[in-house]
Amino acid sequence: MNKCLHIVSHDVPYPLDYGGVIDIFCTLQSLHAAGVEIILHCFEYGRGEQPILNQFCREVFYYRRQEGHKGFSFQLPYIVSSRSNPELLDRLAADDHPILLEGIHCSYLLQDKRFDNRNITLRLFNVEHCYYKHLYRHERSLMKKAFYFNESRLLEKYEAMVASRVKILTLSDRDTRYYREVLGGKFVKTLPVFVPHQDLKPAEGLGSFCLYHGNLGVAENEKAAEWLLEEVFVKMKLPFVVAGKNPSSRLERIAHQGCHTCLIADPEERELKDLISKAQINILPSFNETGVKLKLLNALFNGRHCVVNDAAIEGTPLGPLCHIAETPAAIQRVVMQLYHMPFGEEEIRLRRKILEAHFNNSVTAGNLLDVIRS
Repeated sequence: MNKCLHIVSHDVPYPLDYGGVIDIFCTLQSLHAAGVEIILHCFEYGRGEQPILNQFCREVFYYRRQEGHKGFSFQLPYIVSSRSNPELLDRLAADDHPILLEGIHCSYLLQDKRFDNRNITLRLFNVEHCYYKHLYRHERSLMKKAFYFNESRLLEKYEAMVASRVKILTLSDRDTRYYREVLGGKFVKTLPVFVPHQDLKPAEGLGSFCLYHGNLGVAENEKAAEWLLEEVFVKMKLPFVVAGKNPSSRLERIAHQGCHTCLIADPEERELKDLISKAQINILPSFNETGVKLKLLNALFNGRHCVVNDAAIEGTPLGPLCHIAETPAAIQRVVMQLYHMPFGEEEIRLRRKILEAHFNNSVTAGNLLDVIRS
């Protein structure tokens, strides 16, 4: 492989305010450090052009996403069809550099015969049709439920088509097995997520509250926060903080019903990191088994005790670092045990051993380049 690489991103990967763009930004940093000349193509729909990206890329191009009815298709998932762009395709077809697609969202070019024999690698965030099925189940709005249901249906057919056409990289062993065994992928490997924190900095001793954090504008995360408020902390009078971007008025109302619970809306990156480090317990259940939860990795690198359910760690090496509980009663028991238990050097040593072995950005970048070259 020459040193030049096209990367197509589903969104502008800055600022670092949700998991998908954090991974892509750290990918750019790591590949740049490895000597790769990056030509970045990203779809812009509200985040604006970001000069910081020029520090890591030879060139950066921005394309408008076709939102609303302009991006709709009866045959293709909306997340794919709304990112069709002739200018992008012509620019990619003008040379023979390898192409890295960040998310199945960016794979519209597979409809174009000019790319039939091109060196293309696709990194997946999730098994998307399963993810959208979960969104459908947890959404309250009937209009959004209908959209998520249809998107899941289209994605299931589309992912089966894509699986055997390009090299696939997933974030978890579970997703790798699904793409191989269910969707018939020919080249599917697990590649760990790139993380913004390479130094383990959990605080020892005791914190002063329990914390759930995530993008609260996502139905699944809102559901998890509401579930913790209404099922776990309604009778357990320990301080509980919910933090994240885009909370609904309904969630804010629920969070402020008790004097021991509260919600912090749209915290800055530094404020959220401070909350994670000061919490005694980060509680991060998930209702979606696919992908890897970057918020959990953030808590493991920077926080004390972590309580999760099986879905949050399925297909990952993170199980030994977490306390696992499924039901509200089980979570209450674990939280009561941990709330006055200092976080110490033994736990930090185990985290360092596992996290350094599996989430080293320079190693991951080398493995990614090996796949691109293959």
